[in-house]
Amino acid sequence: MKVIKGSLVALVTPMKKDGSLDKNAFCNLIDWHIEKKTDGLVVVGTTGESPTVDFKEHVSLIELAMKHSSGKIPIIAGTGANSTTESILLTKEASVIGVDASLQVVPYYNKPSQSGLIYHFKAIADSVDIPIILYNVPGRTVADLSNDTVLELSKVKNIVGIKDATADLSRGQWLIRELPKDFLIYSGDDTTALALILCGADGNISVTANVLPSVMSKLCNLALSGDFENAIKINNEILPIHKALFLEANPIPVKWVMSKMDLITESIRLPLTNPNEVNKKKLLETIKLINVLQKKYS
Repeated sequence: MKVIKGSLVALVTPMKKDGSLDKNAFCNLIDWHIEKKTDGLVVVGTTGESPTVDFKEHVSLIELAMKHSSGKIPIIAGTGANSTTESILLTKEASVIGVDASLQVVPYYNKPSQSGLIYHFKAIADSVDIPIILYNVPGRTVADLSNDTVLELSKVKNIVGIKDATADLSRGQWLIRELPKDFLIYSGDDTTALALILCGADGNISVTANVLPSVMSKLCNLALSGDFENAIKINNEILPIHKALFLEANPIPVKWVMSKMDLITESIRLPLTNPNEVNKKKLLETIKLINVLQKKYS
């Protein structure tokens, strides 16, 4: 696997007013992230509204990302589901398309045991040759991938990393300590990402990078290079943005902010809806700070 470190954006899926995919806007976002030096694209993950795109749309977005990026930026495809069979089918499609890796979320809603999770991820890994990155986000999935289970799965040859979105720095530090040194560890929580990188993680799969790609790239790469003082300075400046982008369930706030920045159309699929009026006012203030930081670090 091409080793990908730094700031990886959990890319939103742009949609038109009628709810259909906005593929032109999707391509424009890819170009923007290449220009702003984002280190990798994670497409059709949670932030990309994977639960509401159908199978055909899901595959088409992966195909488009690979075709349009033309090898200029690594592509990690979100191909997880709460059905092992569906996960395998999506991952096989992504493998044929030629993605750099697959992101596999812990199955949501059906609450598998740790044994079930091991069998689930092994079955997916055995079905393809591409690298697999685990994705633990218990706040959304209810089921929680324990550290012991991650250690067991790290023995599978093409399971190469984890996106840890627990925001639990103690758990993250134990993963860093116990996992093989070449096993990639990404934060999946913008607020605690810098701290985890300073402890030895390899980067951050970021929601905030959707609106501040160059700033998140700079922060992550400063931290990875050991310039802790300047990384902490930037982190302190962007903490209010991290907080604002989770005023409501992700990706509601980030897509609304991006629409006001003219990056995408204001559209999100049910059952998600646009922010309430109180949060819209807070997000308008957030956009002012985003604009200031974009100019400062561009």
